[in-house]
Amino acid sequence: MSRDGVPVLSRLVTALAPYGLNLVGTTAVDAYDAAVPPALGLRRLLPAARTAIVIGNGGGAFWAALRDFCRAHPEHEREPDPIDAFTRRVIETVIAATIDTRVPTRLLYPFRYPDDPVSFMRLAECAGLGRPSLLGVLVHPVFGPWIALRAALLVPLILAAPRPADGFDPCPGCTERACVDACPAGAVTAAGWDVPRCAAHRLQAEDPCASRCHARFDCVIGRPYRYSPDALEYHQGRALAGIARHARTRT
Repeated sequence: MSRDGVPVLSRLVTALAPYGLNLVGTTAVDAYDAAVPPALGLRRLLPAARTAIVIGNGGGAFWAALRDFCRAHPEHEREPDPIDAFTRRVIETVIAATIDTRVPTRLLYPFRYPDDPVSFMRLAECAGLGRPSLLGVLVHPVFGPWIALRAALLVPLILAAPRPADGFDPCPGCTERACVDACPAGAVTAAGWDVPRCAAHRLQAEDPCASRCHARFDCVIGRPYRYSPDALEYHQGRALAGIARHARTRT
């Protein structure tokens, strides 16, 4: 599947890069499906699918592209979730320009989990883009925890992208363990991330983690790629809103 003699994966990587979507990996659909419960499988979503192309960002270039877009289109900030809306706009525009419309595909987003339940963390791990960590997030060998998964495209072809995280295991060999000491809630330990403890700490009247996740910020891997202060605060605010909604549904 190519246009103008250029393989589609190369075209996709080149077209996504200006928007900071600089992580593109692939996994065989069968490999992912074998690693998750049937309810999270991919073949049920597109029976002809052979490969899942996983799209994400490492570092702050995606946030910078979003801010540039919002400055040019101020009304975009009134979207319920400006990041999700920008993601859809960019990815769907790029795919329309790079993928032959005669090829059956299925586009998936993390924020559409209720409609298309898929484990994006497992997808990215299967694609060799990151490995699990004590922080509860995937860690990339270059970008560290400063990555985000934005979309996945199912295609009926066998494609292969570089796998930077193959053979990488971030936490067992780390002697500094700065993330453990940095967490004010004590929610990050050698046993991993204690989600209830973290959530309870964040729901305090004065949230000590409103500006950033201190454990993630102090991870020894990828420090040059930390998100900007405004991006950190934005994401922490969205996360806190989700924690609060979940707490309300349980009372």
